[in-house]
Amino acid sequence: MFKIDYLDEGGVRRWEVTEDGAEATVEADYRPTIYVGAEEWATVEAHRDHIEAHPLVFETTVVEKRPGWRHDEKRLLGVEGRDIEAVDELAPAIANMARPGELRLYNVDFSREFRYCLETNTSPVPKGELSTLEIDVPPAELSGPEPGFTEATIADQQVSGDVVSVLETTLNRIERSDPDVLILSSAEIIPQLFRAGTEHEIKPISVGRRPGYQQLAGQSTYESYGQVGHSPARYNVPGRAIIDRSNTFFYSQTNLEGILDLVERSYKPLQELAWASIGNVLTAIQIREARRRNVLVPWRSWRHEQFKTMRQLHAADRGGFTFSPDVGLHEDVHELDFSSMYPNIIVTRNISPETIRGECDSSTTVPELDYEICDKPGYLPDVLEPLIEDREEIKTELRETEDPDRRDELKGRSEAIKWILVSCFGYQGFSNAKFGRIEAHEAINAYARDILLTAKEELEAAGWYVVHGIVDSIWVTPMEGAEQESLAQVAQRVSEEIEIDLEYEAAYDWVAFVPMKDSEEGALTKYFGRKADPPAGEDPYKFRGIELRQRSTCDWIASVQRDLVETLDEFRDSEQVLEVLRGHLNTLSTGNVDSERLLITNRVSKSLEEYTQSTRNVAALERRQAQDIDAHPGQDVEYVVVDDSKSTRERVRLKSEALDGYDSGFYRDRAIRAAESVLSPLGVREAEIKQYLADFEDTSISAWH
Repeated sequence: MFKIDYLDEGGVRRWEVTEDGAEATVEADYRPTIYVGAEEWATVEAHRDHIEAHPLVFETTVVEKRPGWRHDEKRLLGVEGRDIEAVDELAPAIANMARPGELRLYNVDFSREFRYCLETNTSPVPKGELSTLEIDVPPAELSGPEPGFTEATIADQQVSGDVVSVLETTLNRIERSDPDVLILSSAEIIPQLFRAGTEHEIKPISVGRRPGYQQLAGQSTYESYGQVGHSPARYNVPGRAIIDRSNTFFYSQTNLEGILDLVERSYKPLQELAWASIGNVLTAIQIREARRRNVLVPWRSWRHEQFKTMRQLHAADRGGFTFSPDVGLHEDVHELDFSSMYPNIIVTRNISPETIRGECDSSTTVPELDYEICDKPGYLPDVLEPLIEDREEIKTELRETEDPDRRDELKGRSEAIKWILVSCFGYQGFSNAKFGRIEAHEAINAYARDILLTAKEELEAAGWYVVHGIVDSIWVTPMEGAEQESLAQVAQRVSEEIEIDLEYEAAYDWVAFVPMKDSEEGALTKYFGRKADPPAGEDPYKFRGIELRQRSTCDWIASVQRDLVETLDEFRDSEQVLEVLRGHLNTLSTGNVDSERLLITNRVSKSLEEYTQSTRNVAALERRQAQDIDAHPGQDVEYVVVDDSKSTRERVRLKSEALDGYDSGFYRDRAIRAAESVLSPLGVREAEIKQYLADFEDTSISAWH
């Protein structure tokens, strides 16, 4: 099964891949179940008649379930709703039958398709290969007042014309291809097709394998960790899964094989997993483990923090450990990484919400914090250990496989698992995590600090100087005047001591650590360097944090900065680098840079009306508004700066407009900043760069006379 459609009359239609194409099976009697509990069963019993009388309740049953990881089984009331739509209305209605918090509800806020797979124990993994069809439509075509669009790219084929001809071509291609999965540049393509059909009286329109479509969720704006994001509306068509490339993390970071790997682990069907966040998928995997242990999922989880001493509070708030980078260009540098450090800390130290600071017969003490961790196996290590082991197996096969198709599949699966492992630590400290616990988050950090310090002491004792260390990586260079023990031997000793592999990641001819903008202290995540003997076809340079790795940097600035790094690598001389920069700036000033290469991508955090300053983003939003192109907080705007001295919308030009010029002064300043990132490890800052360029220009002008 690869797709589930909920029916208006109740029940579901399941779609399966067969040798003869997709086949549908209707299950008419499926109904969702939520659970109701309380401190005392008598409280539930007192409200049972009212619950059963609710028109959206089909029936109730008494069950024995665990209301939490730290609880034994107890009596709860299973409430079966009449259909999937009943849950959203039924849950708050039951909660409001008693005083606030008196009735506690469980298994409420599951996504629709995931709920069906979980409750019926139905695997959403397709047994055959899925067919796909990609459709791309320019954003401006989907934002205008008129329904439909006049150009599209369908499976790499350009289509253009009037709305009716493009509509008919699109529908014909879908019908001929009969895809299981529609991969769309935006899910807004779906309603636009139907609106255009209605407008031009072309009926019936069928984008799915049955007529019609559904809007599952409207668009919304959200804030996460200080960043504003935009979630587009989600749509459903019968019999086909939709992957909206404007609203999918996992497809953008992995591939279809990576998504399907997580489908199998989480039981979230393809369409749901495509739009799900990392935390959403991790939670689904945890929920499957909870179900296996007969544990229910709280609706509105609330976990108080246990009492901490002042010393514990101080230690718990320290976070992860970092060594301030030694600013400068260092030669003969070696990088060592701890393998899946935080997930392995969780597994090897048995850190789990129900084991941390719990009541148990035997336990282990967390360094610095003095929290006790019960020895009884926790659920979180059981969730993560298979992920760690499977990824290691995938990486081993990847090293041994030369088949390109197999390598693409393995890379997708490895990346998908990596993102789950990366997030599992932070999710323990997330206030809305279903099974998180802040003390678990703090304990993981405490162990990580202890591990990094242990590694540093062992490396220094073996004759290696630590030039930088952050989270799970350490960079070392030979200590002057000391004899060096083999890094392989040191890593093996550290690995045995901490029970997590310290792996040799790479050797570098040199690495440059960049200082902060207005300080001589090292920036923790800004560095670049050249690898020693990189594999054929692999980029010899590694960049982190500098402009060419920043999503808002235009293509031209990124290429200039790379050229400067390559020049530094070749000559190790700041003046040679400055000469190369001067050449690029001359090209810029003469107007010989393609404007397409100067496009800047920025995310807007507010609606146009909310801005009080005339920024470049505001100018871009004003131009979009003038062209009836929607722009929502959390979405990107792409533009070229054409006159930065203006505060009106004439300051920029949008990507969708004719690009026939640019503000060379603005891009010159950006290029100089990028040059500073390259040269500041050598002690050359922005003021010196500008002075060098000015001296040359003065000399050149004098020569003309």
